[in-house]
Parts: sequence; structure tokens; C-alpha cells
Amino acid sequence: QVQLIESGGRLVQAGGSLRLSCTTSGLTFSSYAMGWFRQAPGKEREFVAGISRSTGTTDYADSVKGRFTISRDNAKSTVSLQMNSLKPEDTAVYYCVARFGEAVVKTTTYTYWGQGTQVTVSS
Repeated sequence: QVQLIESGGRLVQAGGSLRLSCTTSGLTFSSYAMGWFRQAPGKEREFVAGISRSTGTTDYADSVKGRFTISRDNAKSTVSLQMNSLKPEDTAVYYCVARFGEAVVKTTTYTYWGQGTQVTVSS
């Protein structure tokens, strides 16, 4: 079956950096657009970043532009999220997602979701 397993979340101070990784299995990775969503306590799940299937086109939420970078390695079937200049408002559970096809979308219409990894940014 398809599995998306996130790692890298932890407690970090404001201004620090983290790198989240998502290891996938059970799918033809190069056929899927990949992304990251997050959900903070009491808030709706929101789009963070996405990367297209083959062209490498990326898209970001306005709140993370210039601070976060998404990348993928089709040979290793992994997607990563480099997060710099972290803020307390970045605290959330971060989810890796996969959607069949080329394009990145900002809605929650992704087919596969990981279990999430907790990122906590202290002030």
C-alpha cells in the first residue's frame, strides 16, 4: 500500500531552521505532484508548499515565501521541506501529501497523506 512517512519535526527556537523529509513507498513517485500542508491547534489544515511532478515547478503559501524551500528527489522517492527563519506561528503538524498528475494545487484534494510530524517553534 501507499505510505508517506514524515520525519524531522522537533522543537526549535524562533529564527532557527529545520528540514522535514518525506519518504514514500507504494506509488510511482515521479507520477505525483508532492506537497506539504500544516495544521495548527484550532485551525484548519492549510497549504504550505508544493512541487510539480516533472518540471519542478514550485508554489508556496504567502506566509512562507522566501523562508521555506520544497524539493524532491525522484530517484529516491523523497520530498523535503527546508524551513528557515522559523516563527512561532509556524508551529503545527506538518503533513506530506501526494496527488497524481503534474500540477500543484493549494486545496486539500491530495490523494495520499502522511501521518504528520510536529514542528514547535518557541519564542
